Amino acid sequence: MKNKKRAKVNVLEGNITKGLVKLAIPIMATSFLQMAYNLIDMIWIGKIGSQSVAAVGTAGFFMWLGMAFVIMPKIGAEVLVSQATGRGDHLGAKKNARSALQLVLAFGLFYSAILIIFNKFLMGFFNIEDVLVVSLGRQYLQVIGIGIVFAFLNPVFTAIYNGYGNSSTPFKINAIGLLINIVLDPILIFGFNLGVLGAAIATITGQMTVSIIFISKIKYGDDIFSEFNLFKEISFDRIKKMIKLGIPVSLRSGLFTLIAMVVARIIANWGPVPIAVQKIGSQIESLSWMTAEGFATATSAFVGQNYGAKNFERVKKTYFRAIYIMTVIGIFVSALLLIFPREIFSIFIQEPDALAEGITYLRILSVSQVFMCLEITSSGAFNGLSKTGYPSAISIGFNLLRIPGAMFLSSAALLGLSGIWWTISLTSVLKGIAAVIGFLYLIYKTPILKKKMVDSQDLGYKVPKEVN
Repeated sequence: MKNKKRAKVNVLEGNITKGLVKLAIPIMATSFLQMAYNLIDMIWIGKIGSQSVAAVGTAGFFMWLGMAFVIMPKIGAEVLVSQATGRGDHLGAKKNARSALQLVLAFGLFYSAILIIFNKFLMGFFNIEDVLVVSLGRQYLQVIGIGIVFAFLNPVFTAIYNGYGNSSTPFKINAIGLLINIVLDPILIFGFNLGVLGAAIATITGQMTVSIIFISKIKYGDDIFSEFNLFKEISFDRIKKMIKLGIPVSLRSGLFTLIAMVVARIIANWGPVPIAVQKIGSQIESLSWMTAEGFATATSAFVGQNYGAKNFERVKKTYFRAIYIMTVIGIFVSALLLIFPREIFSIFIQEPDALAEGITYLRILSVSQVFMCLEITSSGAFNGLSKTGYPSAISIGFNLLRIPGAMFLSSAALLGLSGIWWTISLTSVLKGIAAVIGFLYLIYKTPILKKKMVDSQDLGYKVPKEVN
C-alpha cells in the first residue's frame, strides 16, 4: 500500500516545479516509449532502403489518423479523472475510467476493420507510382490492423493513471512492451527475412503485451482499478460528456493528420526519397514533441485537479512553470537540430540523396521547436480547464494554411521542396504564439477562474458554474 501511495503525486500541495517534473518525467518517458516503437522500426527498416521507409511512413499516416479516435476517451480520462480526484470523488473517477475504456474499445474494433478491409483504397490516396512501396504499405496496414485495438487501449490506460496522479506505473508497463519490440525487430525483419511485416508483427506483439498487463491490473484491483468491472454498466451520460469534451481535440488531431497526408501527396511529386525524409524527420522531431506532450499531460493533471479543488492561483503558477521549463527544452532541441543535423539524420538512413535533403529539413525545423513546445504545453493547460475548443481552433486554423502554403512556396519559381519544409515550420511558430496569447487571455480576461462548484443531478458529481 505504501508503494501505491508513493507512486501517486500530490498535485494539490507542495512545490509546483518539483511536483510537475516528478509527474511529467514518467509521462514523457512513457510517451518516448510509445514513440520508440515507430522510431526503432524506422532504424531497422532504414537499413533495408528508402522504399521500405516510404512504405511504412505512408501507411503510418493511417496509424496517426487512428489516434483521432483514441483522443476522445484519452482526454476524457485525463480531464474527468483528474478533476474528480481533485474533488475527492474517487467513485466518480472510477466510473469515468470505465467509460473511457468502453469507448476506446468500440473505436478500436471499428478502426481495425477499416484498416484490414480498405487497405488498398487507403494506400491509393497518395498516388504513389512505385509499385513496391504501395505493396509493402498495404501489407503493413493489414498486419497493424489486426492489433490496432491494443494500440488504442494502452494510451487510455495510461491516461487514467496520469489523471489519477500516478505516472510511474504506466511507464513501467509500457517499457516492457518496448523491450519486446526491440528484441523482435531485428529477429523478424532480418532473421526471418520478413522486412516491413516483421516490424509490424513486432509492434503489435509489444502493444498486446502491454494491454495484457494493464488488464491484469484491473483484475487484481490496483489503485484506481480496485473493485473495477469494465462491463458492469455503460453510462451513456459519461460517454456523451467525454465525446463532447474530446471532439475538439479529436478533430484537431484528425484534421492535422489529413492535412499532413495532403502535404505528403504534394511531397510525393518529388518521388519516394522526400517521403522517406519527411517520415524520418517527423520521427526525429517527435523527440521534442513527445517531451512537450509529457509536460502537457502533467500540466493538464495539475490544472485539472487544482481547478477541481478551486486552487485557482496554483492553476496559474503551474502554467507559467510549465512554460518556462518547455522554453528551455525547446531551445536545447532547436540547437541540436541546427548544429548536428547530419549526425542525427544519418542514424536512420545513409543514402546520399536522402541524407542531403534530411539535413536541410532538420535545419528548417529547428526554427519552430520552441514554439511547438509552447503550443502543446498550452493545450494541456486548456484541457485541464475543460476548454478543449480553444487550442483546437488555433491548431486547425494554422494547420489549414499548410496546404496553400506548401503549394505556393514549393513552386519552381520560389523554394521548391524546401518551401514545404518552411511552411510546416512557420505555421508551428504561429500556433505557438497564438496558443500562449489565448491561454493568457482565458485566465486573465474571462471568469474561468472565478467559479463556484454546484451539484449536477445528471452525472452525480460537481461541475463548474459561473458566478452571476
